[in-house]
Amino acid sequence: MSLYESLLKPLLFRLPAETAHEMGAAFLRAGLALGPVRSAVARRCAGDSPGAVERFGLTFPNPLGVAAGFDKNGKLVRELSALGFGFVEVGTVTLRPQEGNPKPRLFRLSKDLALINRLGFNNEGAEAVAERLSRTERECVVGVNIGRNKDVENRDAVENYLATFRIVHPVADYVTVNVSSPNTPGLRELQEGSALDELLYALSECNAGFEARRPVLLKIAPDLEDEQIETVVEAAKRNGIEGIIATNTTISREGLATSPEEIELIGAGGLSGVPVAARSNEVIRTIRSVSGGKMPVVGVGGIFTAEDAFGKIVAGACLVQAYTGFVYRGPAFAHEINRGLTKILKKRGLGSIDEAVGIGSRV
Repeated sequence: MSLYESLLKPLLFRLPAETAHEMGAAFLRAGLALGPVRSAVARRCAGDSPGAVERFGLTFPNPLGVAAGFDKNGKLVRELSALGFGFVEVGTVTLRPQEGNPKPRLFRLSKDLALINRLGFNNEGAEAVAERLSRTERECVVGVNIGRNKDVENRDAVENYLATFRIVHPVADYVTVNVSSPNTPGLRELQEGSALDELLYALSECNAGFEARRPVLLKIAPDLEDEQIETVVEAAKRNGIEGIIATNTTISREGLATSPEEIELIGAGGLSGVPVAARSNEVIRTIRSVSGGKMPVVGVGGIFTAEDAFGKIVAGACLVQAYTGFVYRGPAFAHEINRGLTKILKKRGLGSIDEAVGIGSRV
């Protein structure tokens, strides 16, 4: 058992979940503050990696990233990279700073290896995050996930997204459009029909106006029906979106070991972790099927082990992201996942991650 699981995790898990997250982030910054220490950790964690992958015109040191929500303000990019993550998705970032929803707003479901959050895009705003990222040394790919401010109506969402996009564009290696959080009222309506087309078209046109365009990805909910997923994929293809992130958190509460009484006390929010894993894989397979394998997918939802990550890859994901698994497993998480992926590839006689993508799906 690691030092994290035997000592630090029991202490942190006695605290409210958001307090523990803040303390964990502070420990991470303090422990890896010195360049030589960070470099030594990075060298160790880079060992046994399944190798770099080329995606969206970018070189990812390995296929495992940190999902949006963990580092909302871009304060941990160097530290997360040193721990072995191949990319970090910062955010969700909004145009103007906002405090998010009232606390408590982050909850553990330990029996289910899950979290429920209703954070509500709490962040320091696009200007502050962009300024910080402009000063950040990078050893990995950095994406920026953008959303709309809570006080903006959907009819005004396009301009709100565009303003944020323009600010973060120069400091992002790629930009993710978040229209799937359940914690901003009405946001998920932007996944539908003409609203999605209008938003993606405007962002694509804006992107084309920059001297160096950025890959744009779209993050979707796991709660969409297959017909809705097909509609989303078609809209993404029409508007030059480079990939889809599948999936965000779910509003479903089916099949949980946590008692209904506890769930009711927690209330609203998006569920992440093991309970969303199977549905995430289904969505990945559906995207691959309806796109004929031509829409790249980033798989996220319930990754705790290398086998979990590999399951998303064979379903059709070309990259994977984690959040909840990292919270539960601790600092060695990325190294263990990457080392495990390397062993799985070798055992299966596969020479690279590329050879594994989609081998468990029919196209």
